[in-house]
Amino acid sequence: MTITIRRATAADVDPIVAMLADDPLGAAREKPGDPAYLEAFEVIDADPHQFLAVADSGGEVVGTLQLTFTGGLSRLGMTRATVEAVRVRSDQRGGGLGEQLIRWAIDEARARGCGLVQLTTDASRVDAHRFYERLGFTASHVGMKLQL
Repeated sequence: MTITIRRATAADVDPIVAMLADDPLGAAREKPGDPAYLEAFEVIDADPHQFLAVADSGGEVVGTLQLTFTGGLSRLGMTRATVEAVRVRSDQRGGGLGEQLIRWAIDEARARGCGLVQLTTDASRVDAHRFYERLGFTASHVGMKLQL
């Protein structure tokens, strides 16, 4: 199977949301079909510091992630890349697509001059923790959230 990783378009929003909703955590918080997703896509797409990526196989969206580039003063003004919302379509899991997406994100971050790639993953996703550690990520920080 040939995979192309490309910038998402508005036509990709529904398949992306379907992947976000296709797991125990997403099933409880996502609402496929809600117009809020298209509005959010338009904001993401207009921001040059955001890259909503899809893995495309023969015109079908089979994976996704969002990459955010954040400038900062710490670490001598280092730019960081944050990986979020990594998903692989359920019928494509276990074949290396997730690794391909993450390696693409790392390469993209490097090409944009980032000195660090970071991500958070839900504490309950033990398999994901092992996956990211296998790719060289370390659990060096504690992430916290405040729901508004």
